[in-house]
Amino acid sequence: MTAWKRKLPHDPVPILLESENQALVFFTKRDLLEEESGNVRDLWDLPEVLKILRKQQEDGSWKYPGKTVNIRTPEDYNQLETFRQLRFLVEMYGMTKEHPAFKQTAEYLFTCQTDEGDFRGIYGTQYAHTYSPGIMELLIKAGYAKDKRIEKGFSWLLRTRQDDGGWAAPVRTHNVKFEDVWDKPGPLQPVREKPFSHLMTGTVLRAFAAHPKRRNSEDAHKAGELLASRFFKADKYSDRRAPSFWIGFRFPFWFTNLLSALDSLSLIGFTPENPHIQKALDWFVDTQKKTGEWNLRILAGGKALNLKLWLSLGICRVFKRFYDK
Repeated sequence: MTAWKRKLPHDPVPILLESENQALVFFTKRDLLEEESGNVRDLWDLPEVLKILRKQQEDGSWKYPGKTVNIRTPEDYNQLETFRQLRFLVEMYGMTKEHPAFKQTAEYLFTCQTDEGDFRGIYGTQYAHTYSPGIMELLIKAGYAKDKRIEKGFSWLLRTRQDDGGWAAPVRTHNVKFEDVWDKPGPLQPVREKPFSHLMTGTVLRAFAAHPKRRNSEDAHKAGELLASRFFKADKYSDRRAPSFWIGFRFPFWFTNLLSALDSLSLIGFTPENPHIQKALDWFVDTQKKTGEWNLRILAGGKALNLKLWLSLGICRVFKRFYDK
């Protein structure tokens, strides 16, 4: 038994391999067992993928299905829906820019990038330190790590940090509501002396962790230390403030939780010698079921997407990175 499995009370691999989900089995074999699992491109022809692609619009975006457009424009909602769909294609089916439909989507998203480097519109005229790095993360994973537009995004992220080295929503550092500034000309700049938000720092770090060079930077490591120090604690700001959000999960990752944070930190180079990380890993040890799955509170997606198994795979990836050196 490999080192990472010995850290867990029950072997999680059998239940993952027994899944009828072809993509889940593919990544279990490739990432956990390091076995030949076929060509990832084969996943792009699965019915689930084709169903998503059938709804893609001519410009590469996906149309937001809701009807509420009283605050933001339909185009801004479409950017949000495109981000949502791209998460499934990249994280569940390994899609890259080698697929022509993906290239089309990437170019659509880059039209949402401002001269400053952020992807704007989802929060109206304001910066989005949740969605901008989230979009960057997906594009990096799909093969755009060396693209100058991604570098432009990182430059913006580094320019908009708090003085402590983490990130916060600039709107919150001004103690105002997003809905009050959706349409204000130009984004509010951060009040830099205010403390970092672990929600925002966690989403930003995912972009750094995805990038093969940026993950090794001093900036990423400093922010990682800050993020780990906030495990199981309340955020400094009002968005998803309660400590319970640390242990509320969804996959693909969206906002910051214990698993998404550990996933980033395991890529950035942290180890279980960090007491905060060890405490988080111990939480997952304690919540594993005899079946090999985990007893988790899932915030969205549920049964339809087999999220318990996808989250189990995510936990296994983290343990493997931390313990199989």
